[in-house]
Amino acid sequence: MIKFNLNNRVAIITGGAQGFGLAIAERFISSGAKVIIWDIDENECKKAISKINSKDFIFQIVDVRQIKEVETKLKEVEKKFGKIDIFINNAGIAGPISTVENYQIDEWKKVVEMNLNSVFYCCKAVVPYLIKNSYGRIVNISSIAGKEGNPNASAYSSTKAGVIALTKSLGKELAHENIAINCVTPAAAKTRIFDQVTQEHIDYMLSKIPRNKFAKVEELASLVTWLASEENSFATGAVYDLSGGRATY
Repeated sequence: MIKFNLNNRVAIITGGAQGFGLAIAERFISSGAKVIIWDIDENECKKAISKINSKDFIFQIVDVRQIKEVETKLKEVEKKFGKIDIFINNAGIAGPISTVENYQIDEWKKVVEMNLNSVFYCCKAVVPYLIKNSYGRIVNISSIAGKEGNPNASAYSSTKAGVIALTKSLGKELAHENIAINCVTPAAAKTRIFDQVTQEHIDYMLSKIPRNKFAKVEELASLVTWLASEENSFATGAVYDLSGGRATY
């Protein structure tokens, strides 16, 4: 395993108690970072802490849909660690499997608030800390659905496309700073998000992947760790495909 240098970096990972987020946390810690996971599931957070068992790994219960809560927790992190270097926007939900015609308005709003608005809130709130620190890396976890659009998953696909556009926009805004903003568009992986969708939808996603297998969380964690490291001093506003050959652009 290639070891990227994250020594003494302070990283926050949203939705970090399981799945992609936990895999990223493990890789960050093995690379020397101090990691704070943000999640709303305290039991899963405690399981994650027990699994990794590192003095450099803590959690905070944070609802990233609440901008004031995000701002408060960022202040707490800076007070404890003296700075914030890395922010990973990973938290998200699948939403209902439904045609646009039948998609419930309230459900649409829930997905937009969780998958897109929260990413905006977190980016908006953390950027001043990165500028003050004269260093920063933000990695947003989007999805291949944001490039292609999955049928019967319009809210999910739309929000993930929004994350791509937000990444490109913010990357250009901060290109003159020592701050890199990038995103990753993975195909589906066997995480708890599978519990939110139908088997038919899971089969559809697999059928679209030329490699005929799902992504590994460890592979995504490796890519994200490089993007979050000082070695990535040039790429910003970019979209990194991890779709097993599915991506069409």
